[in-house]
Amino acid sequence: MTTYDGQTEAVLARRWDLPRVIVRDRVSSTLDVIHEVAQHAGDDGTLVLADEQTAGRGRQGRRWHSAPGQGIWLGYLRRSLDGPAGGVLALRVGLAVAAGMDDLGLSVRLKWPNDLIVLDRKLGGILCEARWKGDQFGWVAIGLGLNITGPMPIDLAAQAIAAEDVIPGITRMTVLDRIVPALCGLTPAPELGPEELRRYAERDWLRGRCLEAPIAGIVRGVDGDGALLVESAGGTKRVVGGSVVAV
Repeated sequence: MTTYDGQTEAVLARRWDLPRVIVRDRVSSTLDVIHEVAQHAGDDGTLVLADEQTAGRGRQGRRWHSAPGQGIWLGYLRRSLDGPAGGVLALRVGLAVAAGMDDLGLSVRLKWPNDLIVLDRKLGGILCEARWKGDQFGWVAIGLGLNITGPMPIDLAAQAIAAEDVIPGITRMTVLDRIVPALCGLTPAPELGPEELRRYAERDWLRGRCLEAPIAGIVRGVDGDGALLVESAGGTKRVVGGSVVAV
């Protein structure tokens, strides 16, 4: 029987009050497992945890380093979000994860659209992939990767950080006990509300920074649709995609 840090799937499902938890030693990506489960009528709220990802992915096809045992590589199935629009869901997940980690003493900031930042280095990332059946929303797979233990690869050490670099001895289960309940509480609202925008502004790593790309200007925050607001020579513009390069 496959276990995750000594806990069986059934024990984890009861621990977090989930319909199902799937544990795998090695997967291509937890997102792939979620899509497969969803195609076979998997329950809303199913959670996948993998010890290692061999082809973990981020935005725009980037690879995600997912070494065995060193991080939380998680997939989460949601069917009840009424077709999440644009980048709202990734921002909402970021807020939930960051809030869940506050009481661990890990101060997480958010870099639009999907990065979790600690001490100006990347702790983790979020990727949401929706699937449709014709014009009907089917489900969304939420992927989350968090670096928990090190060491980080030499080529990533300057840009990435592990949770244990800030909190020695921290465990994956300690973090999961905070963030899984936060994920379960995600609202299906299609736009970020005033309170969510306020909380995002408090954690916004890009706010006030100068950008070179995808357009040049100064970041002024995000709007309710999840777009990045950039003040440029031609006025404030909405950015809905592209790779962000800060000066």
